[in-house]
Amino acid sequence: MKSIAISGSPRENVGKRDAKEQRYQGLVPAVLYGGTTQTHFSVSAADLRAVVYTPVVHFIDLQIAGVTSQAIIKDLQFHPLTEQIIHVDFLLLDDKKPVTIEIPIKLTGSSSGVKAGGKLVQKLRKLRIKALPKDHLDAIEVSIEGLEVGKSVKVAEISLPNLTITNAKEDTIVSVTTSRALRQAEQEAAQGKK
Repeated sequence: MKSIAISGSPRENVGKRDAKEQRYQGLVPAVLYGGTTQTHFSVSAADLRAVVYTPVVHFIDLQIAGVTSQAIIKDLQFHPLTEQIIHVDFLLLDDKKPVTIEIPIKLTGSSSGVKAGGKLVQKLRKLRIKALPKDHLDAIEVSIEGLEVGKSVKVAEISLPNLTITNAKEDTIVSVTTSRALRQAEQEAAQGKK
């Protein structure tokens, strides 16, 4: 999985007034959890954009006061009106502990149902995956090759080595439904036979 380096500076004061001052300076208050102690620091809002506003999942190499730690974003808080990031929670990664991350789904192949006039409907864009950090993938490929009208691919049909999918097994990832044009053509063909 890809990594992005972000540097942060430790925060001496932690409180509403200090957090407001940090945001005014273009910084975002943040906390790193998962270690022996919580680390309070701030990061540049511009540095976070490359990680937050992308469909790609990244591990983050956090550099705080000369110490580099590998982490993921666990939680984000946005301002209700401006939608600016106002707080970030990072989770420290441990090579021996599994971590749950949402990984994007990438559809591959071409569906015979779509070629016949059906409509491709992707219901899930990401899957929640639990695995050790070294086993996580950039994307999960789901083949739609041979998917006909009325058929679907469910979570239960996806198996990945060393990874556990935590979504419900009966959830539909992608399906091919009857489009309005195909339904109309079928009705016209049925009326023509009478």
